[in-house]
Amino acid sequence: MTSEPPDTDHDPEGIAKVTGYAELCVTSNFTFLTGASHPEELVARAAELGLAAIAITDRNSLAGVVRAYSALKVLRDEARALPIRSQHRIDGCSRQEIGSPTDIDTSGGVRLPRLIVGARLVLRDCAVDFLALPTDRPAYKRLSRLLSRGKMRAEKGECHLDLADLDTGCAGMILIALPDSTRTHNAAVSPDSVQAIRHMTRRYPGHVFLGAAPRYDGSDQAWFDDCAALALRCAAPMVAVGDVLMHRAHRRPLADVLTCIREGIVIDQIGTRALPNAERRLKGAEDMARLYRRHPAAIRRTLDIAARCAFDLSELAYEYPDEDGGGPPQQRLERLARAGLARRYPQGADARVQGLLEKELHLVAELGYAAYFLTVHDIVAEARRRGILCQGRGSAANSVICYLLGITDVSPDLIGMVFERFISRHRGEPPDIDVDFEHERREEIIQWIYDRYGRERAGLCATVIHFRSRAAIREVGKVMGLSQDVTAALAGQIWGWSGDAPGRERVEELGLNPDDRRLAQTMRLIATIIGFPRHLSQHVGGFVITKGRLDELCPIGNAAMADRTCIEWDKDDIDALGILKVDILALGMLTCLRKSFDLLARHEGQALTLDTVPQEDGATYRMLTRADAVGVFQVESRAQMNFLPRMKPRTFYDLVIEVAIVRPGPIQGGMVKPYIRRRQGLEAAEPFGPALAEVTAKTLGVPLFQEQAMQIAVVGAGYTAEEADRLRRSLASFRRMGTIGEHRDRFVAGMMANGYSAEIAAACFTQIEGFADYGFPESHAAAFAMLTYVSSWLKCHHPAVFACALLNSQPMGFYAPAQIVRDVREHGVETRPICVNASAWDNTLERRADGALALRLGFRQIKGMRAEDADWIAAARGNGYPDPESLWLRAGISPAVLERLAEADAFAGQGLNRRDALWAVRAIRSPAPLPLFNDPIDGEGLREPAVTLPGMHLGEEVVEDYLSTRLTLRAHPMELLRPAIPGLTCHESLATTPVGRVTVCGLVITRQRPGTASGVVFVTLEDETGVSNIVVWPKVYERFRRAVMGGRLLKVTGRLQREGIVVHLIADQIEDLSARLSDLSHPLHEMIATGERKTDESPLRQTQRGQTRPRPLHPRDQARQLFPSRDFH
Repeated sequence: MTSEPPDTDHDPEGIAKVTGYAELCVTSNFTFLTGASHPEELVARAAELGLAAIAITDRNSLAGVVRAYSALKVLRDEARALPIRSQHRIDGCSRQEIGSPTDIDTSGGVRLPRLIVGARLVLRDCAVDFLALPTDRPAYKRLSRLLSRGKMRAEKGECHLDLADLDTGCAGMILIALPDSTRTHNAAVSPDSVQAIRHMTRRYPGHVFLGAAPRYDGSDQAWFDDCAALALRCAAPMVAVGDVLMHRAHRRPLADVLTCIREGIVIDQIGTRALPNAERRLKGAEDMARLYRRHPAAIRRTLDIAARCAFDLSELAYEYPDEDGGGPPQQRLERLARAGLARRYPQGADARVQGLLEKELHLVAELGYAAYFLTVHDIVAEARRRGILCQGRGSAANSVICYLLGITDVSPDLIGMVFERFISRHRGEPPDIDVDFEHERREEIIQWIYDRYGRERAGLCATVIHFRSRAAIREVGKVMGLSQDVTAALAGQIWGWSGDAPGRERVEELGLNPDDRRLAQTMRLIATIIGFPRHLSQHVGGFVITKGRLDELCPIGNAAMADRTCIEWDKDDIDALGILKVDILALGMLTCLRKSFDLLARHEGQALTLDTVPQEDGATYRMLTRADAVGVFQVESRAQMNFLPRMKPRTFYDLVIEVAIVRPGPIQGGMVKPYIRRRQGLEAAEPFGPALAEVTAKTLGVPLFQEQAMQIAVVGAGYTAEEADRLRRSLASFRRMGTIGEHRDRFVAGMMANGYSAEIAAACFTQIEGFADYGFPESHAAAFAMLTYVSSWLKCHHPAVFACALLNSQPMGFYAPAQIVRDVREHGVETRPICVNASAWDNTLERRADGALALRLGFRQIKGMRAEDADWIAAARGNGYPDPESLWLRAGISPAVLERLAEADAFAGQGLNRRDALWAVRAIRSPAPLPLFNDPIDGEGLREPAVTLPGMHLGEEVVEDYLSTRLTLRAHPMELLRPAIPGLTCHESLATTPVGRVTVCGLVITRQRPGTASGVVFVTLEDETGVSNIVVWPKVYERFRRAVMGGRLLKVTGRLQREGIVVHLIADQIEDLSARLSDLSHPLHEMIATGERKTDESPLRQTQRGQTRPRPLHPRDQARQLFPSRDFH
């Protein structure tokens, strides 16, 4: 190897004219736990540096390219006209640095980098990586299919590619071979690697290059010389690549932390795996030219390659499937819509509905969306053919077509439909139809979609799982050497899914020194990594279905769940590219309603559907006015229950408003209090003129819905419907950008031109501005209100049926089974315990002697119980099991299952108390009954000597009930503890207690800290008489943070507030009494094992590792296991 490089274009001074540079090798943080910058940051930095192009080349992935594409589009649209967020201003969602237009060279016009789509192909059988950069759309399709092939043959998150795959799948791509730069100077590249590069050069002549990436270890020039020589040997011209990991140098520490997380090591063990410096940041043309001063042709080739890579993501043409359904899609759609019109309006539709239909059909034809509607119609039709309840919601309920096709059930007679809220010719975005299905049967529809369209044409969207505060604290803290106790304590300071790191005050509260160098650095790293993508998961139900091959649009891979495949892009990515999806969503309430209808038909002979439930039932509305809404869809939260008595719903549209008003938009826009005051007759609606009064007539002059905001702009300010929709969508972003004045000026001028005063115009704009980004669509509220009414009617008229269905549909809703059971008992429904001779897997209904229905708890309520075991018990029951041994012999279930049944007191019907049953089942040592005709082994007899065991007191029984089933039909824990906690007021007394300071105590059943509540926490406490609403203001929360966040039994002293039947306690003092719960009893397995064990006693049950089950070390820990709460954030 000569010291003079074999490049005849040698520039020893490194000062040759730099015509530009394109970075062709960039790893974003979508190469998970490797890249240290967001794609948006990389694109913005490339623009600041004046790069000609930037290629996002993540490892075997295209997951980050759309983020870069969207960021570049924003820069292109706004760099000259609007100030872009500065490089140190953080985005609230992904916390990426966006860049500043002042750093972008605009001399001679705005010059922004081109985005090159690509991937870094890492192979199983070759040490050389290849950058694959498609030059045109056919090449992109091949790249997408290549990646799909590798992902489909691997587990979720992996991609298995071999060199042979590149042989057949890389036509039309620029391939840049990346030899292993970590090898020594004397052994730069292995013979196998040389052979692989030569093979690809022969296979794709003129398309293969050798990438020379700097080592940044002082040997770069010698390494480049080696690469140049290798390029000549392989006939692959050498090109400069930066092998970029970060957009700026300050991300180097984070890059090392990511390496440690990936490798499962701590920072002190990183050794040579650490970056030697921060040089693997994005660099400008002059810096790169200086690095490659002896090989300037390698720099120029980056521009040549960038020019050849002409493919742009905007070229992806999406076509929705056009299945053979009897003619062109538009004709079939019109035929189905008119048939639906005749079905929905047997007496004939009025002119308004017919006009809406014609308008929608015309716009759908213009935009070419007919096939989309037909696909959703086919999916819904298949669900109904299978007897699966489903219902469309969201903005799609603004469509008469969706109503006539049966996709939605919101009639245009109920709401003022604004089709532009759903589809607009000027929005540039596809429509989005959300359909809810029963959550237990949605998988049937998902698999039907795969079967009908094929996995190469259908796939679920991805969801990007980001680092949130708690995960960031645990993972970064572990890497930085913090103890598990410290990381757990720091994570415990975070509420829910917060996106913030613990502040200095939180650190000091834990007795830690925030100025400690290692801890301070750890906290900075935690703050930086929050918002970083951790991995991809599957979307809750967003399906992309294509006419052609979906794997030519985006790579498809296996999901973690069996028989599911996902694309690499999330919903924001596909929206940015104009790709349509249909959301196949799961809704537990639909499952509950279907099971309710089945139970009604079975026990009452009453056949009902969503459409045939009696409407406008006075008793149902009176029940809701009493805030009797546990389990009722959408109005069971404490905030909704507090609002119901003030709202006093009397009609269906009142429920529409109820569903929508306790939401961020109306609350932040200050609409709630004016509406209630007007509803209660305490103030009159402001007269904004007859035209605007008609828009908000149903909401008493207060705009509550997004559609109303749009109609105000149309009617009052002269906007077109499309312009009004653009106003609604842009207000939030323009408010952040600080240019909302432009919209205000146009809106006010438009209203004044229509004869309104400047004061009225300003007031209208303020109302729209307050909730345009957060307001609820009226159509969505109406769709949900239908389910609210049906579930309310069932609860009102058939409480046993509704409770049984609700329990059988868990997990869902706001309340745990314990609260559902308590509520149904308060409604006079007898609730019977789990019994081996009466229960099934599901909770069931039994007819009482007086004809009423009683609720029998099912085996599903027992922790750790399987449906398969429950089915065996029911199948072999016959005339009943006389004892545990007969159950074991006939049903063949294991002793472990028998023990769970005994712990749940399921043998009480056989005359055995809990301890006697446990003694009996622990005598059964064989995992299965002996074969027929076989004699028991000597000493293995089933019958134990009769013993007399001490009875359990009530407290012990209650604790064991909660341990085994998380609920009890015996006494409430507070009923037992109240004598030991003096000075308490029970819940049922709060309605009559004089307003003032009172003290209550109860189990925490829910905790809420809504984002709209300015840090206020709402806690629901349950005692033996009911539930109390506790309001914890921020200052009080900070004083009692640990108790509020972690307590299971709280004693609260505060000021009583009453408004009608709504009672609140404004907390002043909070005490965590969770340890008192352990006073009720010790865990049962220790009670049986007390004293010296005799030889004839059953041995204490062992775990799989041979250790007895550990008792929690602290009573508070035990309380968390016994009495868990449901917390909402």
